[in-house]
Amino acid sequence: MPHDDLLIITCTYRNYSILKDFFSSLDSQTDSAFSVFVGDTTEEPQNVAMPTYARYHHLDNKGYAYCLNKGIQYGIQHGYHFFCVVNSDITFDSKFVANTKASIKKNSSSLMGGKIYYAPGYEYHKDRYQEKDLGKVLWYAGGITDWQNAYTLHVGVDEVDVGQYDTLTPTQFITGCLMAFDESVIRKTGYFDESYFLYYEDADFCERAKRAQVPLLYDPSLVIWHKNSQSTQGAGSVFQQRYQKRNRLRYALAYAPLNTKLHVFINYLLNHD
Repeated sequence: MPHDDLLIITCTYRNYSILKDFFSSLDSQTDSAFSVFVGDTTEEPQNVAMPTYARYHHLDNKGYAYCLNKGIQYGIQHGYHFFCVVNSDITFDSKFVANTKASIKKNSSSLMGGKIYYAPGYEYHKDRYQEKDLGKVLWYAGGITDWQNAYTLHVGVDEVDVGQYDTLTPTQFITGCLMAFDESVIRKTGYFDESYFLYYEDADFCERAKRAQVPLLYDPSLVIWHKNSQSTQGAGSVFQQRYQKRNRLRYALAYAPLNTKLHVFINYLLNHD
């Protein structure tokens, strides 16, 4: 029978240093009824000490979506009903587990995103902010799908949080940096599409969820801090740009209006390297 523990699913590739803060923030949770599935796709993994609540699995390097799917499958096989997929380059608010479980119970058969801040020192526009603002600069507070360009956009990005996004609201896109849901969402939507390998698998998952009549919600009570793109060689890296370009095309061809498909396809051919 499914139980009420939360299974947090994360993936790591080569960068083990970010896991120290990840686990440290989980050690101080007000609700300890959770486990963490750690999927490691590093070709030659290091022997990294894991806390007792972590379930370590070395996986083939078949991409981020593949790793997430392995975590979800593990959870279903072991009786978990509540899931949360997160990046490994994050830290958690101390009430994260308690609030996530409460949100999933209240909003059953829904897909939830949360309030995501830049971790202090990882802001994109570092010169904009005073010291008192650090840790309160938003990275995500809801999402918008721009079908004219086949982009997904973050609400509130680079704004200092003064309570302007403190209401539970429907949203168009939820970043894979933080997605919470119950098992019924997987039954309706299916698993993440592994053909994306990295990037846009979250956008694809959101579109399939909407077509399956799964509500997408932004819940500001789910709070994390993000060390932006530390698991993919940093924001704007060649690695990041390559997969974003390729998978934006895949996403556009699957879901965008015809004129956008043509625009993205031509742009990809002109700028492909």
